[in-house]
Amino acid sequence: MPVMAINQRAQAYFEDLRDRICAALERLDGATFERTRWDRQGGGGGEMALMRGGVFEKVGVNVSAVRGTLPERLRAQVPGAGSGAFRACGISLVAHPRSPMVPAVHLNLRRIETTAGWFGGGTDLTPYEPFAEDTALFHQRLKACCDRHDATYHPRFSAWCDEYFFLRHRNEPRGAGGIFFDNLDSGDVEADFAFVRDVGETFLATYPEIVSGRKELPFTPAQRDAQLVRRGRYVEFNLLYDRGTTFGLETGGNVEAILMSLPPEVRWP
Repeated sequence: MPVMAINQRAQAYFEDLRDRICAALERLDGATFERTRWDRQGGGGGEMALMRGGVFEKVGVNVSAVRGTLPERLRAQVPGAGSGAFRACGISLVAHPRSPMVPAVHLNLRRIETTAGWFGGGTDLTPYEPFAEDTALFHQRLKACCDRHDATYHPRFSAWCDEYFFLRHRNEPRGAGGIFFDNLDSGDVEADFAFVRDVGETFLATYPEIVSGRKELPFTPAQRDAQLVRRGRYVEFNLLYDRGTTFGLETGGNVEAILMSLPPEVRWP
């Protein structure tokens, strides 16, 4: 199958997944996503979907499909990017619930093409009140997803997540982990795409279930304060270490969409 066909199919899947995730979160919240289209100077663009409601203080689900030329300083970091030409599409989600009983979550899935082509992405959970059964469900579903495709995926991608989402300056993890992978090019692009779709479907089947079970629980002012302090760790990671943030900003992406991941209210002690 030609590379361009995979890129187009991936973009279509990411847009469809966005629509179904937004619908699921709207049912949980009762609010509605506002969608804003944006164009990228140099090629492509995307759409930012943002909801501020009763359950979710802020949740954004972005899709983009961009193309163009990478800056010189990025080319050595991207496989096959010697000429600078690239094409990328993806979906990115970050949810910041109002209640500290409900965990925050991140999802990203992407297809990138230079003279090479690969998939990347992952999802991780950030609980504020650690319900062990929720974290266990999240990890169990991701392991089952990985095991359907390759028995080596879960141990590799879970460890990669723990290593990647780590605040080195504080010597602590950002959250409770999940999976993270990049440069996924097994030689069978259809198998790789099937895995990426399975990650998306697993997320959709799991996170709304966790939210549904926790969103009505009462919480104290002290628990809310602790949530806001913990959110500061999220901000620190995304601004200091997140490669997607850097890539988006340095390739001329939409600033508001890129910084959508930042919570609306945060506190440092």
